[in-house]
Amino acid sequence: MNTRKKILVIDDEIINLEFFEVMLSKLGFEVEKAGDGEDGLAKAKKFFPDLIILDNIMPKLSGWELTRIIKADERLKEIPIIMLSALDDVKDKVEGFELGVDDYITKPFNFSEVLARIRAVLKNRELFAQIVARESRLSLAEELNSDMKANVAEFIQSMEDLDKTIGKVKSKALTPELAELLDEVKKENQKVRKSITNLNARIEKTMAEWENLKKNEIGLTILEKQIRRSVQEQE
Repeated sequence: MNTRKKILVIDDEIINLEFFEVMLSKLGFEVEKAGDGEDGLAKAKKFFPDLIILDNIMPKLSGWELTRIIKADERLKEIPIIMLSALDDVKDKVEGFELGVDDYITKPFNFSEVLARIRAVLKNRELFAQIVARESRLSLAEELNSDMKANVAEFIQSMEDLDKTIGKVKSKALTPELAELLDEVKKENQKVRKSITNLNARIEKTMAEWENLKKNEIGLTILEKQIRRSVQEQE
């Protein structure tokens, strides 16, 4: 199975495209290139990269315009973007971050710095993916617990109904053998009820622990904002 990270480089300067292709390919990345914003969007949909390196000033679609389109696309919006720009204006960088850009590099750039930022962004995205998967598993487990609790409640009610029925039957004239059999059924029913009650208590305890965990958890949106803020502060 091919586990190489895929990077899409979108830049109207051919020398930059060839440079990134050579250098990133040597480092084990799978690289796709696009020379303008429209071609970049088409390649993003077809290639579905793990990361997009995107020039800001380009024909047809600028980096900002392309970022808006990508972040509005349900299939593409989670792809991280590193923006390249000859502009070193704080306002421009802030606008880029607000659009959803993960990092911002000013030209002329040092490739060692670019590589470090690529690896940092990919690492952060892997962390988000792990958190999303964890939250999904917790959500499924919580749903299962709720279903189990509902089923347990119904089961307990059924056993209570059985106890009442046994009491009604025992009030009638019965043979000694049948009365003894009903007593055995009632004892077994009480054992099962005890086990089910214990199970219900464990489910309630687990649900309470999950609620406490969720209160202390940092949500995905907050966590992403914190990481973005940290990246911006390093600029």
